[in-house]
Amino acid sequence: MLLELSVANFLSFKEKVTFSMLANYSNGLSDNYIMLDNKKVLKTAAIYGANASGKSNLFKILMAVISMLKNSNNADINAKLSVVPFKFDLKTAGKPSEFEVKFTIRKVRYVYGFKADRNKIYEEYLYYYPNGRETKIFDRINTNEYSYNQKDEKILKDIESKNAPNKFFLATATNWNFEKTKEAYDFLTSGINICFNIEDLKNKAFAAYEKGNDYLKEFALDFLKKTDFNIEDYLISTVVIPPEILNNMPEFLKNDLEKKPKLFQVLFKHKGADTYLSLDEESLGTQMVFAFIPFIVEALNTQKILIIDELDKSLHPFLVHYIVEMFNNPEFNKNGAQLIFNTHDTNLLDLNILRRDQIWFTEKNSDNGESTLYSLSDFSVRKKENVEKGYMLGRYGAVPFIKNDLNLWDEE
Repeated sequence: MLLELSVANFLSFKEKVTFSMLANYSNGLSDNYIMLDNKKVLKTAAIYGANASGKSNLFKILMAVISMLKNSNNADINAKLSVVPFKFDLKTAGKPSEFEVKFTIRKVRYVYGFKADRNKIYEEYLYYYPNGRETKIFDRINTNEYSYNQKDEKILKDIESKNAPNKFFLATATNWNFEKTKEAYDFLTSGINICFNIEDLKNKAFAAYEKGNDYLKEFALDFLKKTDFNIEDYLISTVVIPPEILNNMPEFLKNDLEKKPKLFQVLFKHKGADTYLSLDEESLGTQMVFAFIPFIVEALNTQKILIIDELDKSLHPFLVHYIVEMFNNPEFNKNGAQLIFNTHDTNLLDLNILRRDQIWFTEKNSDNGESTLYSLSDFSVRKKENVEKGYMLGRYGAVPFIKNDLNLWDEE
């Protein structure tokens, strides 16, 4: 499970910010967290903020880290890292970015972090806490200087010679079968699903549906029935593109097809209908939900972290609420899966649905372009307070400042 994510000098975040899934002292809405090593860890979190305030950037940073770790072993020695510092300040633009993530694997806590720019990694470290005590797995300083636990020094010294300034030691050590880094590497590269682009989502989702998993189909049809989509069946098949069409395609389209060799045909049968409708004939909301379902199932069954950019896009607020409730409900979420999303759906700003520590805000300074991140827990909010109205009135910040004479949320 994800515990904390900290970043500094990355995209629109200049100063260090920390996003936390650790619950505060309150025992309210106890279904919304699980106890882990005497700590309350939240199952869901929502991030609010104006457009271009940094909500998506937080996810893009995590996506960049995952991608860099996955590609590290295959990177050329001169390859550039996908590190983008805060550019609106000349001082930070030339400095390395910093990243740290705290997480648990089978109830053991890990801390992994690094400092890097486009050219090299300056610092990198991995610690874990077996039996509750901090234990160093490796600590990398000044790019090429390393220190290890004495027991592992011999084997890691040998692996150290196979690393490079622009390669992550976490990936290199795992590639050379060092067991103590493997679980952390697997968590960071395979334990987190980040959903950004609907088209990419569709291809991955349809591939999962095509495998013919009975549980997935049963879950999907039950989900679509309970959420009133009026769909009682679906069919998915692979489409073979005729050679004559393929040969007449522009070169850039051919190249794209080579990256995605399978094209899928998706058909839906609606209740009371004799014919099937194609995916393109369905609403964008239906397409979005159908694409989300395999990721929801995977997260709930395997304790993965599901991160969704704009969960409310084309979805009714009741449906967004239903998805959030699935992750908070211990009967559905028995393995401690986590859902983190950004949204403009203010219906969830209700302390009967989400706790104060599950609600986060991003705000951008219009003078310097810097994003800040903070939680509703930072405010004194009464249990019965109308958080939605307070947010729309700007009490917590993170709303756009529109220069006009309209006030749609006048105080009564």
